[in-house]
Amino acid sequence: MELDLGEIRKNIDLTDDEIAKLFWHRMELCENVARYKMLHLKNVRDSSREQAIIDRLTDGRNEADSRSLSLLYNTIFEISRARQSSMMGTSSKLFSDVVDAYEKNADFPLSASVACQGVEGAYSQIACKKIFKDPKILYFENFESVFKSVESGLCRYGVLPFENSIHGSVTEVYDMLSKTDLKVIKSVKLPIHHALVAKKGTSLSDITEIFSHRQAIGQCSEFLSANKKIKVTVSENTAAAAKMVSQSERKDIAAISSENCAELYDLDILKKDLQNSSVNFTMFYCVSKELEVYRPINKAAFMFNIENKAGALFSVLAQFAAMGVNLTKIESRPISGRDFEFMFYAEADTDGLDKNMLALFSELEKSLAFFKFIGVYEEIKI
Repeated sequence: MELDLGEIRKNIDLTDDEIAKLFWHRMELCENVARYKMLHLKNVRDSSREQAIIDRLTDGRNEADSRSLSLLYNTIFEISRARQSSMMGTSSKLFSDVVDAYEKNADFPLSASVACQGVEGAYSQIACKKIFKDPKILYFENFESVFKSVESGLCRYGVLPFENSIHGSVTEVYDMLSKTDLKVIKSVKLPIHHALVAKKGTSLSDITEIFSHRQAIGQCSEFLSANKKIKVTVSENTAAAAKMVSQSERKDIAAISSENCAELYDLDILKKDLQNSSVNFTMFYCVSKELEVYRPINKAAFMFNIENKAGALFSVLAQFAAMGVNLTKIESRPISGRDFEFMFYAEADTDGLDKNMLALFSELEKSLAFFKFIGVYEEIKI
């Protein structure tokens, strides 16, 4: 008997209609479960219940069918949890703290004490002046000192590079952010244009050694590879490298820094735009000790750790997908001293303060091995 594709598809449509009706009925029942859990102060996730459902439905099935059915129901569970979280999250401390900070609706300060790494002319200083109209900047030798100055209250804020579009994340800042309680309250995506600067009257052929920060060195790797005879030495900061060149008696050295440093330290620009790509941006974070939330908001950031097992990451990401949240960044870092365990850092787009997303954060804080809220903030576009 010849199969009629049209008839088969008609039956599939009828079956899909029934599945959709049952799905919406299941969602209504999940909302009743959420109301019960709120009344009895229970968590959204009930792993033993979920596993019991999968075990019952896959009993007697072959391995391939069991795997497919498990994937389907794990997706249903994620959608169900996301819906329950949106109903239950308002009872959490995280939810109430963020909403309270948001409803204070204080204006973002035009002037404040701000910690930056490096010296005058550093890219952090440039980023700082894009965030604040009149910052009172204190310079520190390294990123750790910036964090400590904010934690101790010496400075109200700190401005730090977090990620570059060419050379990737600034790992020291990433790691310290995961270990402190500092929150991101603003970010700025700064276009980076590196220049080779040296003492007045120096030419490129005179240079035997170049100094700069490792991030800038990585971003200018093509230029440095084309000049392999020139020694490359890592400095703590691009501006510090330029300052050192200006104060040195040597005339065979140069620095990779911003063009601003040439004027600031009375140096010549030997070559502009050394970076590998004309599209070169660095993301800078403004961090604070206190939870501060200012309007407008277009980004949210968080960190989390999961069990090292199949489907664990999918389980988290599916809940954001179920809410229609666009995750714009997710990056993993190995956890020191743990066997193949990773910390994940993620950013998401948000149009204002998304309370459903906050509710999901609250649930993840309860259900995951580790969850850290980093902040909801404005990413300044330049």
